[in-house]
Amino acid sequence: MEAIQVVAHQNGYHPHKDHHHGVVEKKKEEYIFRSKLPDIYIPHHLPLHTYCFENIAEHLDRPCLIDGPTGREWTYMEVERMARRVGTGLHARLGVQRQEVIMLLLQNRPEFVFAFLGASFIGAVSTTGNPLCTPAEIEKQARASGARAIITQSAFADKVRPYCEENVVSLIIVDNVPSSQNGTQSYQNLSFWHDVAEVGDEYLPQITPNPDDVVALPYSSGTTGLPKGVMLTHKSLVTSVAQQVDGENPNLYLHKEDVVLCVLPLFHIYSLNSVLLCALRVGAAILIMPKFEIHPLMELIQKYKVTIAPFVPPIVLAIAKNPDLDKFDLSSIRIVLSGAAPMGKDLEETLRAKLPNSKLGQGYGMTEAGPVIAMCLAFAKESMEVKSGSCGTVVRNAELKIVDPDSGHSLPRNQPGEICIRGSQIMKGYLNDLEATTDTIDKDGWLHTGDIGYVDDDDEIFIVDRLKELIKYKGFQVAPAELEDMLVNHPYIIDAAVVAMKDEAAGEVPVAFVVKSNGYGIREDDIKQYISKQVVFYKRLNRVFFVDSIPRLASGKILRKELRARLATGISK
Repeated sequence: MEAIQVVAHQNGYHPHKDHHHGVVEKKKEEYIFRSKLPDIYIPHHLPLHTYCFENIAEHLDRPCLIDGPTGREWTYMEVERMARRVGTGLHARLGVQRQEVIMLLLQNRPEFVFAFLGASFIGAVSTTGNPLCTPAEIEKQARASGARAIITQSAFADKVRPYCEENVVSLIIVDNVPSSQNGTQSYQNLSFWHDVAEVGDEYLPQITPNPDDVVALPYSSGTTGLPKGVMLTHKSLVTSVAQQVDGENPNLYLHKEDVVLCVLPLFHIYSLNSVLLCALRVGAAILIMPKFEIHPLMELIQKYKVTIAPFVPPIVLAIAKNPDLDKFDLSSIRIVLSGAAPMGKDLEETLRAKLPNSKLGQGYGMTEAGPVIAMCLAFAKESMEVKSGSCGTVVRNAELKIVDPDSGHSLPRNQPGEICIRGSQIMKGYLNDLEATTDTIDKDGWLHTGDIGYVDDDDEIFIVDRLKELIKYKGFQVAPAELEDMLVNHPYIIDAAVVAMKDEAAGEVPVAFVVKSNGYGIREDDIKQYISKQVVFYKRLNRVFFVDSIPRLASGKILRKELRARLATGISK
């Protein structure tokens, strides 16, 4: 990765690179870092589904999806055909139009893949939701995104049925659908249109999505505030996938002989992008697990000779500490990629000792960044040595800079500041939230991550702190503002603040500082139960501390750093 300097123009920063010296002296210094790998051609004009299946002729009859629980397999030809038929069904049966939204409320299963790609075929948008969320949380996302249809499983249908009936939203269930349930379309009717004489593939609308059309709408809290819809376009995701797996020396070297484990939830952008889309692009087999269970995981790795294992730190910890690890043959794994949350140096070295034949490293990203910002070069086709604790180097066809949070000036190597990224992979913006968009992406196109880190002399990026308020529980996002809003709506609470507390298993857990109304004897357990009834499990409060007041600036902004310092010193009052 080379540091270059650029001149500030009135219409934005334009980088100039001296290939002989690496640094160009200009009037205004701006330290910008680029990948060690050369930029590549990226077909930005292609829709996402066309890009993923661009080389399908080379592996039509090879396995594409393997359903772990059942062992059923679909070839690339079958997956592409099924996706087209789902797209046809969405359009012809439900009337879903270009840039209209469907919600995928599914665990990992083949139907997620068919529906996501099917929506892409007709230029529609998929918003991905966590089926374990509460009905209220799901309804917020469905309403905010304007979802025309919700595709889910029978186990979760009751969470959304009242909302769908009240708002004339189609409810499509992918598994057993009792015929007596009114208002529910059978997924089988939707996906197998070839069995319906009057409707076939010819009903697939002849749509070529614009590169700037949105194709995925995951929800993220960004650097602050409540969850917001992140608009990722065809161009965003094509760019991000290409940055990882395209070129003569891919940053993430995958190929069609690989078996890629898909245990991380596909509703999370890390799994959707770096597992599903990257594997589809190269023609690899994708082994789908609905959820993480340690022994079934190791059994499937052994049975299918998994070669690529994308994990998050809690799964790495579970494997590293499992006493039965030696009973399974995991020697087929050649790459263990950890992302979604930082992995400590000690944990990384522990797993390295357990899986000596595997290349282990980290990636770093953010939903708004498309999502990959940096990736370990140990995964490249021509691999390079990396340091433990590093989250890699910036991806190709992108620029990265480190900014002093106080002055706004960019910083040279080895000086920590806010990490900023610029490139075609970043989001279009937040759905219907111009203010949050402009707070995150500045006028020169730099996306501000809210993470504090530095670039060392060997071009590796290290995360050292976080400006943003977001809490990461096993890689899942917890927005303090969302929990605080619930807390202050309690009749016996007059003020509250939520911050992260370190936890070995989860990475971070949310804890609350609460100011009680005078004269009320509310207890910690009362508050924890009050919150747990309203939120998914990973948003539940781990601890509640009662305080006389919440530290704030004159503007009203909570001084979270002060509260985190109290936790670190063991003083919670």
